[in-house]
Amino acid sequence: MESFVLLPIVTASMPISNITKDNYDFTQVPQIVLSQKQNIEANGLLAFNQVIGQKANDLKSKADAIDTFYKEHKMPLEGMGMKMVEEAEKNEIDWRLLPAISVVESTGGRHACKRVTHSFMGWGSCKINFKSDEEAIEIVAKNLGGNNPNTDQHYADKTTKQILQKYNPPSIVPDYADKVMKVMDEIGANVKTTQKSLS
Repeated sequence: MESFVLLPIVTASMPISNITKDNYDFTQVPQIVLSQKQNIEANGLLAFNQVIGQKANDLKSKADAIDTFYKEHKMPLEGMGMKMVEEAEKNEIDWRLLPAISVVESTGGRHACKRVTHSFMGWGSCKINFKSDEEAIEIVAKNLGGNNPNTDQHYADKTTKQILQKYNPPSIVPDYADKVMKVMDEIGANVKTTQKSLS
């Protein structure tokens, strides 16, 4: 519980010398202070809720853009947009990176690796099984964000293009980064968000 000091509020129209117990209602002072405190708290909560609401709208807008792209191209990963956006946000990577990699690697899940399960982003050269699409998204996002100690030397503190050049080096696929970034632009073309630029 916060403590606060109650001070009488004196107006200019009432000289201090005229304040007495008889002509000033001191019982209203706590109510005035409490009311002002509640107004300040309510305004702060309202501003906080507006920020949270805007962030939720931004995430939904991005997820919808991903799912719309998948739907328009009849790709099986439709519905994974929000998971991709949440994991991108958590790992501080561009929200379009995972879906674009999935498009280039497996046509959005249509041609996912057959030898292993839920491998639609080419992670580990089709040698790693994932329990679910969600787990695949989580693991790839964590690695690309530089948050796996086993791979952070490849991905931590890199731009999107540098991440892609580590993910599939130019010596193997010369225009890989450019292909993925082109798909990223297509996915993000119809959404207004605060994070549009490629690093």
